[in-house]
Amino acid sequence: MVTSVPTPPASPQVARVPMPAEHRRVIFASSLGALFEWYDFYLYGALAPLLAATFFAGAGEAMGLVAALLSLAAGFLVRPIGALYFGRLGDLIGRKYTFLATLLLMGAATFLIGVLPGYAAIGVAAPLLLVLLRLAQGLAIGGEYGGVVTYVAEHAPRARRGFYTGWIQTTASLGLLLALAVIVGVRAALGEAAFAAWGWRIPFLLSLLLLAIGIWVRLSLRESPPFAALKRADATSRRPLTEAFARAANLKRVVIALFGVVAGQAVVWYTGQLQAYYFLTLQLGVDTTTASLLLCAALALGAPLFVLFGAASDRFGRKALILAGCVLAALAYRPLFGALTGAANPALAAAQQRVVATLSADPAACGWTFDPIGHPGTSTGCDRATRRLAERAVRFTRIDASGPAVVSVGEQRIEFSDAAANATESRHRLDAALDAAGYPQRADPTRIDHWRVVGILWLLVLLVALVYGPIAALLVEMFPTRVRCSSVSLPYHLGNGWFGGLLPTMMFAIAAHTGNLDSGLWYPIGVALASAAIGLVFLREPDGADIDTRASPVDTAAILAQSQRDGPMR
Repeated sequence: MVTSVPTPPASPQVARVPMPAEHRRVIFASSLGALFEWYDFYLYGALAPLLAATFFAGAGEAMGLVAALLSLAAGFLVRPIGALYFGRLGDLIGRKYTFLATLLLMGAATFLIGVLPGYAAIGVAAPLLLVLLRLAQGLAIGGEYGGVVTYVAEHAPRARRGFYTGWIQTTASLGLLLALAVIVGVRAALGEAAFAAWGWRIPFLLSLLLLAIGIWVRLSLRESPPFAALKRADATSRRPLTEAFARAANLKRVVIALFGVVAGQAVVWYTGQLQAYYFLTLQLGVDTTTASLLLCAALALGAPLFVLFGAASDRFGRKALILAGCVLAALAYRPLFGALTGAANPALAAAQQRVVATLSADPAACGWTFDPIGHPGTSTGCDRATRRLAERAVRFTRIDASGPAVVSVGEQRIEFSDAAANATESRHRLDAALDAAGYPQRADPTRIDHWRVVGILWLLVLLVALVYGPIAALLVEMFPTRVRCSSVSLPYHLGNGWFGGLLPTMMFAIAAHTGNLDSGLWYPIGVALASAAIGLVFLREPDGADIDTRASPVDTAAILAQSQRDGPMR
């Protein structure tokens, strides 16, 4: 188990000391830069269909969208590589210079997406360059988080570390909010046709202005006091990655952080925000502008909760709040998403309860559909039937049978053969049967209960804040100053990039395979509960640990001795 030396709680007098002006500047500059980076990162996901039409046109509409989403996933998958590279730099040369570098990389890559010629202009070079820029974004965001939360935490008083880092925790949600708000605003100003043709580039081009602001405010910052002290003593780690991941004691903390904290936090974050958006638009048929505005309202109302729960962790403990949030989310997801269906698309909710649908097919001909929007490009009749049923959010029962796949909707039977030539006809017949049975293709705007939807989304954001608000302070307190950037960054981005980033794909695959829209929720529920169980057993409450290596002469002497054993810097 991860051990820590208990320390007495800070006195009330310490907690009531006003925040120094320098600390306010540290929080503001760090948060602003992080917000801009998250804005850049989530623009791609929000505009994936338009990017597919521009850059992957040669692959056709369906497969182009698949390719665009795969490049979106690539940005998540390389985040741990960015965490290792920039985390190492943060421990070698300093936190400040590292997150300046990540901000520059992210802003430049996002701006270049905005000016990149499309497939019609430069052919296959367009998608290749787009993927490279997306990989650069993933590397940048992988290096940003560990550096910025470490920097802020190392400025914070022990008794207010959760409060200080809680401001950083708002930035991921506010970055998504900013991205959606800019898209909605530009789309409304230009009109749908102009936005689809060229206006989608404007949110990416705005990144250049945000980059300039972010660099300007961050250049005014000085290095964090604990790292500056290590520098003066020539006691920084010579081999941060070796010290962080090849030494048993620290590696054990990394593994516990990943599986006992971050994995659960990741699925809660992505289920409560990105998956909620996909659920509204792709499953419930709410138009993108309405869904964006509803989610923006919930995010704006929920943003203060991240700071609130970060501050609460200073008083009640990080571990208790995070694990409680994971358990509460697991218990709440099925009823909350069920209520969201009824509030956003009541006709769909009624059809799912009223209409009996079955899919009879050979199990050997039915694969898994790994795609959050239902266009995997599979070729069997069963796969095509499953895909279309999932696209229409139909609740159905699978029946094992030989022969071609057959969908039954009430008294109507639609055959899906393996021959691709019959695919369009089968799809049209199924759509007609579902229309007649009362399954709506889109949500009726006049029947959306907007206040109820915002309330449900706000509850999902509350669960996110309960888990995410305290996690930065906890991760920082788990690791020593010498290798803190590396140690915090890798488990955070492994958990969020892989457990969280692939969540929409996993949820859609499970729902499509089982025929039950709610069954996809078992993925975040299972991961959240498993993470809570691991954390309960193996994670020790940091107890407001003293993370400042200047505090103990004995610690400093040990660091210098270790530095001499490590030899020359690598």
